[in-house]
Amino acid sequence: MRILLIGEYSNVHATLAEGLRALGQQVTVVSNGDFWKDYPRDIDLSRRPGKWGGLAYLAKTMATLHKLRGYDVVQLINPMFLELRAEHILPVYRYLKRHNGKIILGGFGMDYYWVSGCCNDQPLRYSDFNMGETLRTNADALKERKDWLGTEKERLNRIIAGECDGIVTGLYEYWACYHPKFPAKTTFIPLPIKPHDLEPTQEDSDKVRIFIGINRSRSEYKGTDIMLKAAQAIAEKYPDRMELRQAENLPFREYVRMMNGSDAILDQLYSYTPSMNPLEAMSRGIICIGGGEPENYEILHETQLRPIINVEPSYESVYGELEKLILHPERIPLLKKQSMEYIEKHHHYIKVAREYETIYRK
Repeated sequence: MRILLIGEYSNVHATLAEGLRALGQQVTVVSNGDFWKDYPRDIDLSRRPGKWGGLAYLAKTMATLHKLRGYDVVQLINPMFLELRAEHILPVYRYLKRHNGKIILGGFGMDYYWVSGCCNDQPLRYSDFNMGETLRTNADALKERKDWLGTEKERLNRIIAGECDGIVTGLYEYWACYHPKFPAKTTFIPLPIKPHDLEPTQEDSDKVRIFIGINRSRSEYKGTDIMLKAAQAIAEKYPDRMELRQAENLPFREYVRMMNGSDAILDQLYSYTPSMNPLEAMSRGIICIGGGEPENYEILHETQLRPIINVEPSYESVYGELEKLILHPERIPLLKKQSMEYIEKHHHYIKVAREYETIYRK
């Protein structure tokens, strides 16, 4: 098959492309590299800031369109798969639909069904937008609600979701918001990770090494502000037992370099499941502290492996779980080993690519 993957979130499409190519498929990735993260792509569509940058981007997009036709499958990372206004993306989507085979919509991040589901239907006990029945009122949550509800973005998302041939979600949370609306064409497929042929790291140190990646512009929204405060408090209480490593707004390669050698990574606070960066960490034998709710294991049909240290969305929960890990480091070797086994079993990029092939051939 000739497969076109448009857009990028956290290396999902770049890694999926590697898996599909290993299975003999012809794959082209078109993206902006997910901004400063700079993930690999075959055709670069990056937008420079400012008015002239916008005009140049629009011209570059139009000049690229002839390369985006004749594919058996086109997969969109999100309804906002280009750095254009929603009303300007719609005609590009129409062009792609007219000149290619199947259209697959990805449910991998921020979109109308995620925002509306969390705010209105509330299938999750907590999320980026709700804590129980109470809506969160932090600036980012309010901004995303304003962006996606009753806007051109909502209209674009509804049109693509309604017309596309299939919807693939990469996390339980997104599946819980899409599946009730589109049960016949929504499929959950785990995120693809390329495992590493290495042993879990055992650095010569008496300290437990905790890593956290921070995106300052989304810190409150994702809860990393709370996780950082809890980690700093533990590091201050146990200076001889814990080392805290922080990375902020780094390209992916540099992020991985800083993460390597850590014992555990602090993920997002309001998630049920680990996303791409903590899964990448787990593939390297680094323990994930974050979303490991029962629903995460249930959708994977996993009844044995439980390597994720689950935290509830509160400072006290993060503090408590971190303290237990610091005071009982004998748990670490087994959790590291199980983390790598978990990735191999559920997220191996070739296994995931085969699941995508099944969807593409339906």
